[in-house]
Amino acid sequence: MTSPALRADGRKADQLRPITFEAGIAPHATGSVLVSYGNTRVICAATIEPKVPSWMKQQRVPGGWLTAEYSLLPYSTHERKQRDISRGKIDGRTVEIQRLIGRSLRAVLDLKKLGENTLWIDCDVLQADGGTRTASITGAYLAARLAIQTLLDAKRIPENPLVDSVAAISVGLLEGRELLDLPYLEDKDAEVDFNIVMTGQGKFVEVQGSGEESTYTYEQLISLVALAQKGIKEISALQTAFLTKQLLAR
Repeated sequence: MTSPALRADGRKADQLRPITFEAGIAPHATGSVLVSYGNTRVICAATIEPKVPSWMKQQRVPGGWLTAEYSLLPYSTHERKQRDISRGKIDGRTVEIQRLIGRSLRAVLDLKKLGENTLWIDCDVLQADGGTRTASITGAYLAARLAIQTLLDAKRIPENPLVDSVAAISVGLLEGRELLDLPYLEDKDAEVDFNIVMTGQGKFVEVQGSGEESTYTYEQLISLVALAQKGIKEISALQTAFLTKQLLAR
């Protein structure tokens, strides 16, 4: 019998879902990773294009660029999600998440050291069960790091332009209880919902938080941020172990 102290999926309040990474899921990309946060599964692919956007050339901005795209595949949700191209435009949520992924990666990327290259990040959600944007950021960093290693191995750039790692996690309040890494079942009913992005060195990139028809106190805010810090520290360790194994195997 499940203890009342445990969540519906058997986790403690401060426990992450099982998080796994699988490299090489998209072999035609320069670097790719299938990231799983529990039942949320996202393909993150990084592709190097040996040119920069025209606006960079016009403004004579040195270095390279990184841009991100995100999509929920039609079969990723319980009810089929219509493709953006079918509607003729990208919905606001998709645009917001694409920009968040791009900002998060650029926060730890020295664009001048990238050379005249564009790093395309594509995050495609295979299965959505809460936390698709946080999983996308965590997986996108790994895909980018693998892609950049290809540039380094080919001596197309002299040094690694990534100055730190980056990862993300959700936290929230459900029935007044502070929870880490919310699946859809919890996320849809949460009174307060946060998405927090941090670097491996413990610096904040972004804190997105809102009360869903509710409010929260300063003390709850501080406690939720501390809970996210704990989770991201654990995720960063998983990222490091994964990359160590992948790079040693090259």
